[in-house]
Amino acid sequence: MKAGLIKKIDRLLSPANLRRTKPRIAVLGALLAAAMPLTRRQIAKRISTGSPDKVTIYRTLESFIGAGLVHKAFLQNRTWHFELAYNCTKSQCHPHFTCKICGATKCLVGLYIPVVKDLKNGFVIHRQQVQLEGLCPHCA
Repeated sequence: MKAGLIKKIDRLLSPANLRRTKPRIAVLGALLAAAMPLTRRQIAKRISTGSPDKVTIYRTLESFIGAGLVHKAFLQNRTWHFELAYNCTKSQCHPHFTCKICGATKCLVGLYIPVVKDLKNGFVIHRQQVQLEGLCPHCA
């Protein structure tokens, strides 16, 4: 793993008071290299050789979620997709776009959709996530 990537990983783990372990380094490395949210299976595939088992990957992701480093971006086909949380706020995740033909998902960082306000009947919003669907430029 490149020295620059290790430094980024250390900058994420240190403030969260998380030790640097092989599974944490591998999972963070996969998420840092990705331009989109990943499933647990996709993370394992990107780590490939010497990949931790699926329980270790889930536990690692849960520790990252608890520390605020990672969040569950969206649920698709009953599978959670995970991504680093630094492009989002506590109340709102950046929007995601999924192509209905090829299935590719793109993070729309920098696109802001106003947070829903003034819900009636006692609803309280804790976090807003927006998942847009349509055709990507390649499939359109």
